Amino acid sequence: MMLEINKAFSLLYNKLELWVRHLILMLPNLVIALVVLVLTFIAARVIQKTTEKVLPRFSHSVALNNLVSSLVYTVSLLIGFFFVLSILQLDKTVTSLLAGVGIIGLALGFAFQDIAANFISGVIIAVRKPFGVGDVIESNDYFGTIERINLRTIDIRRVTGELVKVPNRKVFENVMIIYTHYGIRRVHVKASVSYGEDLERVQQVVKEAITGIRGMVDHREVEVVYEEFGDSSINFLVRFWIKYSRQFDYVSARSEAIIKIKKAFDANDIQIPFPIRTLDFGIKAGEKLREQLAFLKPDAEEDSLEGQNKS
Repeated sequence: MMLEINKAFSLLYNKLELWVRHLILMLPNLVIALVVLVLTFIAARVIQKTTEKVLPRFSHSVALNNLVSSLVYTVSLLIGFFFVLSILQLDKTVTSLLAGVGIIGLALGFAFQDIAANFISGVIIAVRKPFGVGDVIESNDYFGTIERINLRTIDIRRVTGELVKVPNRKVFENVMIIYTHYGIRRVHVKASVSYGEDLERVQQVVKEAITGIRGMVDHREVEVVYEEFGDSSINFLVRFWIKYSRQFDYVSARSEAIIKIKKAFDANDIQIPFPIRTLDFGIKAGEKLREQLAFLKPDAEEDSLEGQNKS
């Protein structure tokens, strides 16, 4: 028993002695590796700062510039890290790490494919720049103004104040409407007039009333087109173009158009008819409502007298 214990302690002592010798032999390399590691962090930070200063000269996309600078910083650190492992004579470890990184990257690619898809879509959007901050868009049933473009999401401020973060992949894959792309937008105002009005005169009055709305595009003609014969009116549509940079421009122009049309109709004695409703009291054909009410009145009086007698 004692022999086995002594043998075990002897093996342990020899192993520790071997490790100490290797540590002493590797001590210069450890110092050099530590110095290289510190210099790697410093150099990576300097390279990142330099990249951040140079990139705006070639690209005005903040998201893309941040992505490139982060990638440059990460690559610089990896190069320095693998160089440190080479100094420590851990070449096999470097090879194993590279193989492991490939396997881990493949596994993470499957596990986080949605995140990767959003990231790649964000990079493409940053490069192509189909829209920018401040544009009014409609995407994935969300309408509002773009407040921020990230590499993972696009922040949309809705007209009612809510902030919506839409994943880049959904914006990239689905249909999107950019309302501010051309800087103009057509306003639609629905209205109606009585059947007794002169329709050509109504058109002229409406066109004169609409002229002068704030932000109206002068070279675009105001259009007044009749749409249908309604139940109690003739319905028409007023269309005109305005300069558009935010949703309030559209809402304000439509409100001003409604006010101007109403004032013009009042000034020219043009009638906007009320809906006509027919009430059916079950009257027989050929009989007047007055006669039916007179016929029912005596019965109502008799019922009232019988009630008083019972009481």
